[in-house]
Amino acid sequence: MPVFARVFLIVLDSVGVGELPDAASYGDQGSNTLGNISRHRSLHLPSLQVLGLGNIIPINGVPPAQHPGAAFGRMAEASPGKDSVTGHWEIAGLVLDRPFPTFPHAFPGELIAEFEARIGRRTLGNEVASGTEIVTRLGDEHVRTGRPIVYTSADSVFQIAAHEDVVPVPDLYRFCEIAYEMVVDGLGLGRVIARPFVGTSGHYTRTAHRHDYAMPPRSETLLDRLTASGVPVVAIGKIRDLFAGRGILHAVTTPSDEAGMDAVDQALFDVERGLVFVNLVDFDTQFGHRNDVAGYAANLERFDHRLASVLPRLRADDLLFITADHGNDPTTPSTDHSREHVPLLVTGPEVAVGTALGTRETFADLGQTVADNFGVGALGHGTSFLPALCGVRRR
Repeated sequence: MPVFARVFLIVLDSVGVGELPDAASYGDQGSNTLGNISRHRSLHLPSLQVLGLGNIIPINGVPPAQHPGAAFGRMAEASPGKDSVTGHWEIAGLVLDRPFPTFPHAFPGELIAEFEARIGRRTLGNEVASGTEIVTRLGDEHVRTGRPIVYTSADSVFQIAAHEDVVPVPDLYRFCEIAYEMVVDGLGLGRVIARPFVGTSGHYTRTAHRHDYAMPPRSETLLDRLTASGVPVVAIGKIRDLFAGRGILHAVTTPSDEAGMDAVDQALFDVERGLVFVNLVDFDTQFGHRNDVAGYAANLERFDHRLASVLPRLRADDLLFITADHGNDPTTPSTDHSREHVPLLVTGPEVAVGTALGTRETFADLGQTVADNFGVGALGHGTSFLPALCGVRRR
């Protein structure tokens, strides 16, 4: 029998807690998403403060808890890279030995020409760009010509943006499926992303019809192992996309972090056992990539408020993890992800109080802890810290 019948794993997409030792190799020296935000705006995060978030790193407005209500620490990424696919796969026990390919100078002309021939129309862009910036800049020409906007970033992505009134969403998804065959199947890229938007000149906004077409995990993950063992896996947010639907019993798509937390609330009632794996992506897409410090801070405070209603409803046999998948420091000039440690908070009515988990050498330690809890054996990577969570019960 598992030690904890239900495990809730919430990934705050891009909420990093300080540069990794190799951050300079990625151009990310000095990045500290959470710490640097708090230097610009003191944060009010009472729920996370009580759990021990301020015991991980110094955070203005979030002092260390004298008696933390969670086990706390941070995790380093063992895989090369700093994207969501890499981070989530590593959480699930899959550590990459080589990064996904990137195109820091845009895609080769012959690749774009073949893509245009296969979709039957010309494209715009083919740049390394911020998604909101390139849509603002090229949106009018796209609306006038019907040519979809293609761009990439520091991550291993092929992104296609199109106005929903110009290129209907099903057509955009078809373009992405063609691109997937060319760049994911053909070149090993991590993801193709559909980026639909609406609005008028100067007021374009992305819609909730974003869809990620990710490469399937290269080997077995925690999700595969749990599902094969009859342990239900519920995915909330973009988790299904990041794992190409593999190892998931039920998936809930969400248009926002508020909707994601609504789904968590529902899962607290509906799910009797298993893993509830959650991604809250607005931190990254709405605020990190836009260098919106105030917006990022406000979203942290909104999450903290929602967390306050979750904590009292955890059952005695529940385990709650709060972590991240990479950084995206909105205080730096870059609008890309940053190579950072991620926070690790673990709580529940029967979790050891105030246990310091230190700096874990890989995100996979979290996945192995979940695997250990459900008794599904050793994953490819990671060391379980489940015994530390059970060592001293709550006072």
